[in-house]
Amino acid sequence: MSDAIASVTSSIEAAGGQAICGYVTAGYPDLDSFPEIVSKVAESADVVEIGVPFTDPMADGQTIQQASHQALVGGVNLDYIFNTLDAVDLDAPHLLMGYYNPFLAFGLQNLVERMEQVGTAGLIVPDLPIEESDELAGLLESRGRGLVQLVAPTTPDERLTRLAAASRGFVYAVTTKGTTGSTTLFDDSVLSYLDRVKATSPLPVLAGFGVRERSQVTALAGHVDGVVVGSALIDAIDRGEDPAEFIDGLRPVAVGS
Repeated sequence: MSDAIASVTSSIEAAGGQAICGYVTAGYPDLDSFPEIVSKVAESADVVEIGVPFTDPMADGQTIQQASHQALVGGVNLDYIFNTLDAVDLDAPHLLMGYYNPFLAFGLQNLVERMEQVGTAGLIVPDLPIEESDELAGLLESRGRGLVQLVAPTTPDERLTRLAAASRGFVYAVTTKGTTGSTTLFDDSVLSYLDRVKATSPLPVLAGFGVRERSQVTALAGHVDGVVVGSALIDAIDRGEDPAEFIDGLRPVAVGS
């Protein structure tokens, strides 16, 4: 049995503190073009996060909400996602990000079996509290997959320690109390929080929510091991930009280059 979730950690560590996880909504902008879109993202991103469309994406801002709605109207479901992943050969490890109800309705055993078949390394489930995650986490780990835990600036130290210990692949550090896509100023309080997460976590830490440009990625260097970019990437896709080139443009420029 492959330890697929370990490939996520290894890919992040290989990036040397500048990893980029690129988020795209499954089936967006449409079912036919999504396979090429996700393949282009995987050409440049160290990890790919594929969003499972949901009717009530509470953690997501307007850009991802609209993408999710359009994908649902187009007929996207978990069968489409797994069939697509079975047909493409991605250059980077990938995760699914989704809310718990669609996974539960699909059947958790069926879910992890399909994940293993197509090489999906793990899940991010923002509305699944750690207290209720044992069944899903156990099923995932039995097949070499894992559940990525999220932490936030409001997470108390004791709970942060518990979440970091339970997470697999990396720890997802939400940078704001708001939703995805909002502009985030990474001031001293945010950087101090990220330092606290990094000091606590045995795994790499990726910062997400509000990362839109290279200057922000540069500002976060040394405080986290990388970033998650979602709304800004979808906006770039909407503008007709090449996803791989957009992600490459976020990476800090090496001194002397």
